[in-house]
Amino acid sequence: MFKVTETVKHIIIINVILWIATLLLVNRGIDLSDLLALYYPENENFGIWQILSHMFMHATYSQTGSIVIFHILFNMLGLWMFGSPLEQMWGRNKFLFFYFSAGLGAAALHTFVNYLQFNGALDDLISSGFERERILSLLNNGSYDTRWESVIGADSVSSMVQSFIIPAVGASGAIFGILVAFGMAFPNAELMLIFLPIPIKAKYFIPGILALELFSGITGVSIFSPSNTAYFAHIGGAIVGFLIMWYWRRSQFKPNL
Repeated sequence: MFKVTETVKHIIIINVILWIATLLLVNRGIDLSDLLALYYPENENFGIWQILSHMFMHATYSQTGSIVIFHILFNMLGLWMFGSPLEQMWGRNKFLFFYFSAGLGAAALHTFVNYLQFNGALDDLISSGFERERILSLLNNGSYDTRWESVIGADSVSSMVQSFIIPAVGASGAIFGILVAFGMAFPNAELMLIFLPIPIKAKYFIPGILALELFSGITGVSIFSPSNTAYFAHIGGAIVGFLIMWYWRRSQFKPNL
């Protein structure tokens, strides 16, 4: 079992503190998610700092009002299990660079996919005579015009509204980057799913998980995660993690000419 390293420990502590603070302050009418979660850029709640701050936020309450603990629990467990051996190998600075780079990659791909979904629907509505300013005003007030459904369909309206209103929270994107790096650094390490206690080598396990994430992102069919999971954020973090690891390996073994 890996011992938790200092940087990983501090990241976990910050995440837990903010999760507890969000849980307590929302009952006093203060929602930290409005400030720190990652909103769509045209949402009035968007702030440029959110591309980093969202990585330290996690879901607190479900739609039914019950407290959500598994989101932060599984993320912090993954950070400890896969991040600690990488920090031991790389050191603090290199680990932090990798972690935040993967998180930024996750935010970038998530926002880009939302942009494609939102702007495609927005353009169709504008071409049908609806005013852009009116559309954005309604969405910023948390509502929409039911006439939109007759133009782009109810499913597209739902997707458009969700892309605009629902913010992204969580360290999952950065942790998927960490997961990829772990698999490339320790390909023969054996991993298991909690509900499928069969040891599988990391070089097979991690690509399988990523394939499922990509499938869910494209089809919208949730297999292991809640339906509101930001699948493309996971993919974005994984892609950046892979590219950094590939570059580091290539640079490390590049011969002097």
